[in-house]
Amino acid sequence: MQSSSPKTDLVFLSLTELSELIRARKVSPVEVTRTILERIERLNPALDAFITVTRDVAMKSAQEAELEIQQKKWRGPLHGVPIAVKDLFDTAGIKTTAGSAVFKDRVPEQDAEVIRRLKSAGAVLLGKTNMHEFAFGGSSLVTYFGGVHNPWDLDRIAGGSSGGSAAAVAAGLCYGSLGSDTAGSIRNPAAYCGIVGYKPTYGLVSTRGVIPLSWTLDHVGPMTRTVSDSALLLQAIAGYDPEETTSIRMDVPNYAAALRSRPAPVRIGVAHDFYFERLEPEIATATNRALDVLRKLTAGITEVTISGRGQEELRALVRAAEAYAYHADFIRKSPELYQPETLGRLRPGANIGTVAYIQGRQQIERTRRSIGEVFRKVDVIVTPTCPVGPPPIAEFGGDRNGSLEFQSRNIQNTSPFNVYGWPSISVPCGFTASGLPIGLQISGPLGADAVVLQVAHAYEQATDWHKRRPNTA
Repeated sequence: MQSSSPKTDLVFLSLTELSELIRARKVSPVEVTRTILERIERLNPALDAFITVTRDVAMKSAQEAELEIQQKKWRGPLHGVPIAVKDLFDTAGIKTTAGSAVFKDRVPEQDAEVIRRLKSAGAVLLGKTNMHEFAFGGSSLVTYFGGVHNPWDLDRIAGGSSGGSAAAVAAGLCYGSLGSDTAGSIRNPAAYCGIVGYKPTYGLVSTRGVIPLSWTLDHVGPMTRTVSDSALLLQAIAGYDPEETTSIRMDVPNYAAALRSRPAPVRIGVAHDFYFERLEPEIATATNRALDVLRKLTAGITEVTISGRGQEELRALVRAAEAYAYHADFIRKSPELYQPETLGRLRPGANIGTVAYIQGRQQIERTRRSIGEVFRKVDVIVTPTCPVGPPPIAEFGGDRNGSLEFQSRNIQNTSPFNVYGWPSISVPCGFTASGLPIGLQISGPLGADAVVLQVAHAYEQATDWHKRRPNTA
């Protein structure tokens, strides 16, 4: 663990803690932003967490926030707080590359809807984080801008595709970030980097202005140091968007207030079948210890079975067809601009027929309607986030996507929940003997985001895993 100093204490405050200090005018948004920008300049060359750092924009936003707060024009908990966003979200006047040479000079004219909402909430945008090219992979090594390194061990991957966001949050380069999740791309890097990663209910957060991988499976969500921080970020970005076809009308409660309330005793479901298979021993041990903690905090634990086996082919078919539909023109015009691994994943989508795609979509819709029956007897379901820990970068020499076994195990426990559309969160639940983080996944029924956050927060408060920091200088 790194030694403490006033500046490191400041950068490792939770978003929630920083917000309270800013509102009380005990901390200056300008000073905080300057401190974080200096830290990015010092640490990012080793981490490759950022593609673009918007120093001038950030300082101007911080100055505006400070003036507004002085004038008692408080916009809410994100006002004056420095955050980052995955370089998949359109930002007006700022490059949005998706980690690719295809878009290396792309400058959108409009903000993504979630960026608009963050700006309205007074957040300070530090820049755009590095990622697996076009979000089509789980290592964050396949990127035009150099692979992302894990702050806990620079020789290991940070996970993907939101690897830059996870590394930036873990290393104290921002107080929170937004990521996207199509098969686990928020939760897996969160587990690998020892932070909180939250995939909301499908349709709760607008994906308009977010470069798509698969419209049917894409989710947008927060990546933070604590569950409370995720609740605050979710509050700012959640809600119906009439201009987005995948957006769904649903209640948006006060998530932060839900964490402070005392909910009815929650029934925990554990799905050992499939989701506890092929676990590394240390992950199995940490998960079982976490279940012991949850057993004392809740109404008890019940064994459940949810469909996970045999779905990857269905998910892969729909994902490949929709990804190719977006990229077809770019591939035809400039195939050489893609990383070879990404091009190899995209091209098979051209061979998926209309009938197969429609049948796949119908099966996903049927699954989403029926799978929720499991919640008649439990309120949330707990599994390990990922069966494996972050592998060494050296193992990705041939194919930077990783071995076929890694690709399968990496998303084994996360990708089914993109089909279900359920809210799902990864929270730190331990460390390996070599000091690598381990994540616990908690999921709930459609629309039950507040309940999932409540359970995750209760577990977090009963442990101290989220308080550990990587040995980043």
